[in-house]
Amino acid sequence: MKVSDQVVQSLRLLIEKQQMQIGDRLPAERKLSEQLGVSRSSLREALQQLISLGMLVSKVGAGTYLQQLPTNWSELQIVQPLSELIDEDPTYRFDVQEARMILEGGTAWYAAQRSNEADRIKIRQCYEKIAHFQALGDADQASLADAHFHLAIAEASHNLVLIQVMRGLFDLLQYNVVLGRRKVYSETHRFDQLHDQHFQVMDAIERQDPEAARRAVCGHIEFVIQQVRSIDEEEARCQRARRLNRT
Repeated sequence: MKVSDQVVQSLRLLIEKQQMQIGDRLPAERKLSEQLGVSRSSLREALQQLISLGMLVSKVGAGTYLQQLPTNWSELQIVQPLSELIDEDPTYRFDVQEARMILEGGTAWYAAQRSNEADRIKIRQCYEKIAHFQALGDADQASLADAHFHLAIAEASHNLVLIQVMRGLFDLLQYNVVLGRRKVYSETHRFDQLHDQHFQVMDAIERQDPEAARRAVCGHIEFVIQQVRSIDEEEARCQRARRLNRT
């Protein structure tokens, strides 16, 4: 288990022991790290994980607050095992992509119907950040912006269950995006295609066209699946050729 995961479990026990309620403010970072007996860097990583999952909320200048009780932190039990499965079996990422098509097809559909101006601004900002960090060559931040783009669409659906599922799977979504980027985003023409696909999703939502939004996001994910499979096959052929040349 990663250190940050251990810190999450310690934090969960502390919250339960102190009988904190939704809306309560967590102790300051320095005090909290002392209470848990962990480094501040490990604590920050754990807090960010919980914030990404929607369990905690950080308010600038005001601190970090409990948004969900630890009894509802079941999402944490989803992300780690699935990530381990991807590590053990790289082809498992295709199952993740197929699940994304089902889930995100729905979130895009409802986002086109229900999104407000603030939602659409947030989606566009995420879209622009992807290109910005890609141009800087910052793959980590580009991947994070990519995952946030898809999460922003889910939030724009205004369906609390869909939002919670997407937040709960955020770390897995980002992990899946990173794996895809290592393959597909390595060539400029492929990035241009993916960037245009993101635009098509965003444009359909802005035009309030649910069917176009659903087709665009499903087409985008299907494109990634096919491209990664094609790249994997080419790499496998090259490996076989190298083995043949050594014999």
